Amino acid sequence: MNFQQVRFETSFGRLDQLPPSQMPELVFAGRSNVGKSSLINKLFSQKSLARVSATPGKTATINFFRGGQMRFVDLPGYGYAKVSRQEKLRWASLIEGYFAQDRDIRLVFSLVDMRHPPTNDDLMMIEFLIESELPFVVVLTKADKLSAAQQRKRLEELEQELPYGDQITVIPFSAVSGLGVEALREIINEIEADRDEDLPPQET
Repeated sequence: MNFQQVRFETSFGRLDQLPPSQMPELVFAGRSNVGKSSLINKLFSQKSLARVSATPGKTATINFFRGGQMRFVDLPGYGYAKVSRQEKLRWASLIEGYFAQDRDIRLVFSLVDMRHPPTNDDLMMIEFLIESELPFVVVLTKADKLSAAQQRKRLEELEQELPYGDQITVIPFSAVSGLGVEALREIINEIEADRDEDLPPQET
């Protein structure tokens, strides 16, 4: 995949606006201020593909990006305290409603801040993905804030902190240093290759 050619398509603030799933979707999920927009911009080598805000909780829509014959889906950040209960419920209904639809979800990137133990919201998301049998990897953001020794310690601790932590694929990531970018791109390329294999042969 040419990652630099990934482009923003559209965004929706209500569940009934979502278009049907017409191609494989790769999903980014994580709490507010986990660095989701920074990850998307770094992954696709574009400075402003996803909006980076100094104020957590600004992503209140489901954003769709298109790369080749795949879509990338940026879900609203969850767990931000300083919004109204009504707004929290709207975000939750967007996230839950998205997953409840019949969509061609090939992988979920579940983002967790590497510096801290997973929040209750993080654990709920991961447990939901496990129970729903949705394929996912845990991306540990802000790894550059930790030394190499601290990263090793956190990886060991996360095996205990995450459900089935010793069986989950975890990828330390930094939007600053680029750590983990190639690992994520390799996963995406593998999914794209699998998609191509599923396509019927073209007539000559």
